Amino acid sequence: MQKIATPDELLAQLAKQTKTLLENRAIDNPLMVGIQTGGVWVATELHQQLNISEPLATLDISFYRDDFSRIGMNPKVKPSSLPPEIEDRHIILVDDVLHTGRTIRAAMNELFDYGRPASINLICLIDRSGRELPLQADIVGKHIELEEGEHIKLTGPQPLAFELQKSTGD
Repeated sequence: MQKIATPDELLAQLAKQTKTLLENRAIDNPLMVGIQTGGVWVATELHQQLNISEPLATLDISFYRDDFSRIGMNPKVKPSSLPPEIEDRHIILVDDVLHTGRTIRAAMNELFDYGRPASINLICLIDRSGRELPLQADIVGKHIELEEGEHIKLTGPQPLAFELQKSTGD
């Protein structure tokens, strides 16, 4: 696996790119939404670095997943915390690792249950190979290629670190 910068280095890069994206698209007062769990950790740091005044929102997409039969129900379901109105809001959706795209699809389904946002910009710390759905992030900290059976996980929240996991195939 190629060398990856530290999460803190990638977060500083994400904050700079996000600020530029918001300026270029003339978006002020965006709603930042972190996806449980790693996405919330990343969003918390970005939210602080960008000095966004709107409180950070969170999503737990456990009930929106389409792969219960394969991965089972998450035993630690947490409530989502969104403002009552997201209609016509500019959303910054944050996740830690973009892999198959299924988490992002589930997050967007949940967001649309609350209303129709003006836009959704996706920010991910890591974008790895293995996409199953045609989704891509607007801003990525690092693109990586992993071998079959390898997974990367963000651990935290303090300190944030990357952990490479290998399936044994048993």
